[in-house]
Amino acid sequence: MPAEQTKTIAVKSAGPGTPSHGRTKAILQALLVTLLWSSSWIIIKLGLGDVPPLTLAGLRFFLAFLCLLPFARRQLRSGQLKAAGRNLWLEILGLGVLYYAIIPGGQNLGLKLLPANTLSLIISFSAVLVALLGAAFLREKPSWLQWAGMALSLLGVVVYFRAAGQVSFSTAGLAAGLVTMTANAFASIMGRKLNHGGAISPLLLTVLSMAVGAVLILGVGLAMEGLPHLTTLQWLLILWLAVVNTAFAYQLWNKTLVELPALESVLINNTMLAQIAILAWVFLGEKLTALQVIGLVASLVGVVVVQLRGRQTRTDSNTES
Repeated sequence: MPAEQTKTIAVKSAGPGTPSHGRTKAILQALLVTLLWSSSWIIIKLGLGDVPPLTLAGLRFFLAFLCLLPFARRQLRSGQLKAAGRNLWLEILGLGVLYYAIIPGGQNLGLKLLPANTLSLIISFSAVLVALLGAAFLREKPSWLQWAGMALSLLGVVVYFRAAGQVSFSTAGLAAGLVTMTANAFASIMGRKLNHGGAISPLLLTVLSMAVGAVLILGVGLAMEGLPHLTTLQWLLILWLAVVNTAFAYQLWNKTLVELPALESVLINNTMLAQIAILAWVFLGEKLTALQVIGLVASLVGVVVVQLRGRQTRTDSNTES
């Protein structure tokens, strides 16, 4: 029996709107990654706040690259790279510059010029750009219900920050935020395209792109900030960030992009707003008002709507094939 027919029967037997096991697994893995990334904010706040930001990012990514390199040795020697054309290499280079240099650099600069919540608010709107770019370049056109879910999620974000009462702008800070937001959107599209296309494995893509960005941002950080004197505890925290929150997390995130469309991935990424708020409440004692809780809940409900509609759309399209 052809594989396509087998897939159709499996979807039908599961019932309308029921997600595949692989898709459910990808969603749970993506949520685990965002939880690890959210914990990075708390770790940096508690123990690494005085480490120069660019050098910190460079050390984190470079150590993560060294950690992943032994696992990718066999794939580096395989025929994947031999078959890679010039366009693929340029895309890998571009992804590395965006993911591991421009985005963390823009975030660090934005945090110096803007309150953290203002910068997060700007970056959250990358979901709109991802939806437009995904429809144009990946043929992943959102349904009307997904547009509604995205709007609800972004409305919840705005409500949360309005309740915080600290949204402010500066011209340079706004520019840094917009650059980061745009880079985040294009990186989401490029990551989805490269991982879903299957030209190279998610592990190999992570290693190659991380090498590009890590060398770039570490070089800039050392040139501008120098190598700081770090305590034993700070080195241990950086190692944790590098091994778990970067090497493991970015590899797993690229793996989820094989299954999840770019819009759904970026909205899952936006759940970090709620995760960071909860972690800050637990570990840093930062309280939440009732209106902030309402905003967070609305944002999360919007993400769920997008994911549920994405599941149904995927099932319907597979059934019709």
